[in-house]
Amino acid sequence: MKKKSLAMAKLAALAAEEKKAKNTVILNLNKLTLIADYFVITTGESEPQLKAINNFIVEKMKESEIRLLHKEGSPETGWILLDYGDVVVHIFSEEKREFYDLEYIWQEAKRIRLLKKKTKGEGEE
Repeated sequence: MKKKSLAMAKLAALAAEEKKAKNTVILNLNKLTLIADYFVITTGESEPQLKAINNFIVEKMKESEIRLLHKEGSPETGWILLDYGDVVVHIFSEEKREFYDLEYIWQEAKRIRLLKKKTKGEGEE
């Protein structure tokens, strides 16, 4: 089951990155709490971007038949939480991310590195 939840977290993180989210991280919480196996934390720079990130993550997860269990917040509040059970996605404005500082609260959590897809022309000579 842990591999499935890691794949879910990576799917959400990559979807956020596709919408130009900033500083996306995946925190591995499975040895620290029963709340979730992973947190995905990401930042948008405006309300429209927060909305786009949210909608794209929800769409990609739905395409993979991953059911959203609960949603809180909105682009207007600067914080959106998407609860997928073993994976909880936090989409923040820069101000709210700094205020809540989940990376500090969960500093004992291992960070999962995202391997970004190469864009055309990148790495080519």
